[in-house]
Amino acid sequence: MIIGLVRESVMQCFCHTCRAPLPPAVHRRQASIGKVKTKPRTHQPKKVKFVSTEVRCQEKTRGGLCYEVILSEPEVKATPPKRPNSPNNNKNVSIQDIEDKLRAAEERRQQLELNKVAALSAQIMKIEEASRKKDEQTNNFISVTRDALEQKMETHIGKREAYIHELKSKMKDHIDTVEKTRLSLEQQCDEVRSALEEKMNSASHQRDENIKKMLERLKAHEEQVHRVKASNAEKFQQLETTIQEKLDQAKLRREQLEQEQKDKLRTHVGFALLVLFLFYYFRTRFLEHTCR
Repeated sequence: MIIGLVRESVMQCFCHTCRAPLPPAVHRRQASIGKVKTKPRTHQPKKVKFVSTEVRCQEKTRGGLCYEVILSEPEVKATPPKRPNSPNNNKNVSIQDIEDKLRAAEERRQQLELNKVAALSAQIMKIEEASRKKDEQTNNFISVTRDALEQKMETHIGKREAYIHELKSKMKDHIDTVEKTRLSLEQQCDEVRSALEEKMNSASHQRDENIKKMLERLKAHEEQVHRVKASNAEKFQQLETTIQEKLDQAKLRREQLEQEQKDKLRTHVGFALLVLFLFYYFRTRFLEHTCR
């Protein structure tokens, strides 16, 4: 206890700066810059009465502290009372007294044994009574539980039989419905099958007729193609003869035009030579006349 108090007193500071509450955090730009106080604000603390010690703090130099631990005066406790010494029996004990004491001790021992036997018999009776009550409760619980289970089983069997009977009736109704549905579906299938067979027969008959008509049309078309080919061959032959005649006529006209153009060119060249000769003749005469 003394060591703990000394440690706490030494670890804490008694200056007013440390004991003062911390100011709220302020932003550096908003905080006012005050004058730095170099004077210490510590004072000698008052005397405090502790349980067993007293710690005093004194600041001798700036930044240096001195602690004094003063121990209190020890408490004076009263001396415990002394126990009385056992009496010294210096009397002489006779044999009769010893026998009486032994007899009394034997009686006490027998009485204790009888008490133990009575207590044990009472405990055994209690245990037997408890076991008997437990057996009775167990038998009652078994009988009640058996009756409840038998009643529950009878109820469950009755419900099960009713459920099975209801399920059988439902299954019978379902089987009857399924049988009716099967018969109706078979009848519908037979009707659809007969309708399909009739439709297939009519379709095959119509297909045969269509094939015959198609073959007849193809045969007529082939004959028409042969006739068209023959007429086209005749037309091509006539066209070839016509084209050949036109080519011969065009060749003849071209030769006639070439002959006419040659004649015209020949007359034009002669006239041009005559004009050129006359031009040079008159030019020489004009030059001779000018020279004179």
